Amino acid sequence: MTSSVTETRQHQKPARRNLSVGFARSEREILEAQKLRYHIFAGELGARLPTRQPGVDQDIYDPYCEHLVVRDENSGAVVGTYRILSPDNARKIGGYYSENEFDLTRLQHLRPRMVEIGRSCVHADYRSGATISLLWAGLAKYMLDNRYDYLIGCASISMADGGHAAASLYKRLDANLSPLEYRVFPRCPLPLAALRNDLPAELPPLLKGYLRAGAYVCGDPAWDPDFNTADLQILMPMSRLNNRYARHFLGNKD
Repeated sequence: MTSSVTETRQHQKPARRNLSVGFARSEREILEAQKLRYHIFAGELGARLPTRQPGVDQDIYDPYCEHLVVRDENSGAVVGTYRILSPDNARKIGGYYSENEFDLTRLQHLRPRMVEIGRSCVHADYRSGATISLLWAGLAKYMLDNRYDYLIGCASISMADGGHAAASLYKRLDANLSPLEYRVFPRCPLPLAALRNDLPAELPPLLKGYLRAGAYVCGDPAWDPDFNTADLQILMPMSRLNNRYARHFLGNKD
């Protein structure tokens, strides 16, 4: 009987996931997103996250951000999140999170129309195209509804090997570099000259997605010691959004 039960279970189809995307509307929902962030960044990736509340990733930018979340409606759990900092709220807090890592002087003229995204993460059990697509669709709708023209954010590359993979990946990104007028400058540069740049390395999925959508890489990577990552500043002018992405996320027909 044990054998037949096992066989039956093996042939059962997995339950269809019912995912939804929207903005956190309460402190409780924001806390759920922050707990997911801590679980992934500290628990999985080993980041050092100073926090006043155990198991919660929160910083001074969170109260000024909107928190986009993907929820599994069957379980009620938050399984994916982005935080979004609008131009007005960036001004209120005194700047963008990216400015802790990069000098953004050359993007100064874009600030009134520039949104920052960050703290992107998805629960390990939900790292599929469906979850990422929902997050990006929610983000695209936000940009369209508010008539913002530029997205910025940091795309991270693991430095588990000391940074050699990050240096190797960066060397291959010449075609994706921004025009000089959009270049930014890392405050704590990755020491590219001291690292190998000839290793085979795979682009992280998030960075690959940004580049396929049409984003620029705005210059040399910074080293983030807390997350132990090499971070690239990404700039996505909505006018450059790849047509396939525009049709999928914005509903454009041309």
